[in-house]
Amino acid sequence: QVQLVESGGGLVQPGGSLRLSCAASGSFFEVHELGWYRQTPGKQRELVATITSGYNTNAADSVKARFSISRDNHKNTVYLQMNSLKPEDTAVYYCYARIIQSYGHRHSDYWGQGTQVTVSS
Repeated sequence: QVQLVESGGGLVQPGGSLRLSCAASGSFFEVHELGWYRQTPGKQRELVATITSGYNTNAADSVKARFSISRDNHKNTVYLQMNSLKPEDTAVYYCYARIIQSYGHRHSDYWGQGTQVTVSS
């Protein structure tokens, strides 16, 4: 089994910054892709940003200029640096991982419990 543990959420004023972290633990061959999605009550969960083991990134247009995703392959940890935060960024942020359990096996997707980010004055 694989566990994803998020940290770094909290309350921040508009224009402020937060750094989210998510560490993947367990037994696996490769953490192929790590990323962040967010969800607000009444809305669909949406992509924020993802990053592959080869450091290829993908991010939503709404955050590309303000957020930066990175990963530490040694620690199996993904980070999301969020700058110039806006009230509309308020959401529960969920860590996502696509993991290859062992060589020749199909991938599996995992989700963290979520961490609340609130942007308000």
